[in-house]
Amino acid sequence: MTQNNLSDNDNGLNWKKSSYSGNGNCVEVAKPPAAVAVRDSKDPGGPALSFTPDAWTAFIAGVNDGAFEQHR
Repeated sequence: MTQNNLSDNDNGLNWKKSSYSGNGNCVEVAKPPAAVAVRDSKDPGGPALSFTPDAWTAFIAGVNDGAFEQHR
C-alpha cells in the first residue's frame, strides 16, 4: 500500500462512490494503471491510498465474507 496525492484534477482519474453511501462516511475508488486508488470522499484533493489489484481483490473478498465485522 502506498499513499499518493491522486486528485482527479491533476490526473484525469474517474473516481466512483458507492450508491450505498449517504451518511458522509464514504470513500471513493479509482483505477489508475496497475493499481486501485482509494480516497476520503470528504477530501477529494487530499491523499489517496494505492493498492495492487490483488490486494484490493483480497480486501473485497474479505468484506464479502464478513471478515471485518465486529462481533459484540
